[in-house]
Amino acid sequence: MGGIEFLKGHGTQNDFVILPDAAGGLELTPERTAALCDRQRGLGADGVLRVVRSSALPGDVPGTEDSAAEWFMDYRNADGSAAEMCGNGVRVFARYLVESGLETRREFAVGTRAGDRPVQVHPDLSVTVAMGPARITGASVAVVDGRELSGVAVDVGNPHLVSTMDDDVAGLDLRDQPRFDHEFFPGGVNLEFVNTVEPGALRMRVYERGVGETRACGTGTVAAVAAALHLSGTDTGTSTVDIPGGRVTVTVDPEGSTLTGPAEFVARGELDAGWWASLA
Repeated sequence: MGGIEFLKGHGTQNDFVILPDAAGGLELTPERTAALCDRQRGLGADGVLRVVRSSALPGDVPGTEDSAAEWFMDYRNADGSAAEMCGNGVRVFARYLVESGLETRREFAVGTRAGDRPVQVHPDLSVTVAMGPARITGASVAVVDGRELSGVAVDVGNPHLVSTMDDDVAGLDLRDQPRFDHEFFPGGVNLEFVNTVEPGALRMRVYERGVGETRACGTGTVAAVAAALHLSGTDTGTSTVDIPGGRVTVTVDPEGSTLTGPAEFVARGELDAGWWASLA
């Protein structure tokens, strides 16, 4: 038995293991996902992107009810849990489809648990993703470094709490999970901490649900821009967002949002079949 094909890639250093699985034959359990993402006993990643045809999925997968996308991004967090969306992951996923020849167009839709996400793969292989609406859902509080920080709750297909700060976000200790209101966010939440550098330019760090601090979070950058606009009294605008892994550009308006940034591949190979089987 041969090994299982994989690729390793990242979007602004938010890194992923990509598993091509067109026919949907891989049994991607939480245990296998967690092992793949472990940086000592596996390949190491913030999450796993399984590349599967929408037609090969069971009928009860969220987001597929009205989907017109040929390909579905089955995204799993590093702890093995399934997630609704990942903006950086969609960019890497879209580039893979184009470079592998599975998709001949440069503009198409990717299926996700949060619904279809239209993408455009540019000549330089950066990718723009139509992220859907960023909805302000209220206000809550995060506690980090013993400090209580007010935040704007934003839904980008997954939940976020964005806290803006006057002092530099680089000084925060995000080694441990910041506290949040579990009644407000019963399924957990992604926590963004944001500085306004100047009009149209933000700096951000993020603690991702099910992962920990990551070098970037695509939906988090959209949430950050939506929250910053909301706090300035508007719902429309464009901003760059600097995260530890690089820079992306986000546009938000009442109809939706877009995220533009790089997608990179660094390795490809085969998972050892015996290692995979041992995790069954």
